[in-house]
Amino acid sequence: MSVRQLRVVVTAEDYDDALRFYRDVLGLTELGAFTGEHGRVTILDAGRATLELSDPEHAEYIDEVEVGSRVAGHIRVAFEVDDAAVSTQTLADAGATVLAEPTTTPWGSLNSRLEAPAGLQLTLFQEPAGGERFVG
Repeated sequence: MSVRQLRVVVTAEDYDDALRFYRDVLGLTELGAFTGEHGRVTILDAGRATLELSDPEHAEYIDEVEVGSRVAGHIRVAFEVDDAAVSTQTLADAGATVLAEPTTTPWGSLNSRLEAPAGLQLTLFQEPAGGERFVG
């Protein structure tokens, strides 16, 4: 067996606002959109996807590093971006709530945390130039 794709499926009460935010502001490319008698769905490309599994202790640690306290639910979506500061401001201007401004983590990445449309907590992370990738 081989897995070919990871897809995070989000049910958004305000579909149009969520679509605008993730596609038009965050810049995820639309791969397909379907409308029919059973509603609407849009599939957005988020680049290479990974599944990061964390125990509660590590999840609490990450929240502490990024925000200062435990704030995330059991799902948090992280996007690697080229410029964490600019991306954080862009998403805030588009309606996301900044929970924590970009901060340098113990593993060297620059991370911010936002509450975004459809009730998702987002981590934006910028890897250090020439740096090694690490989980977070």
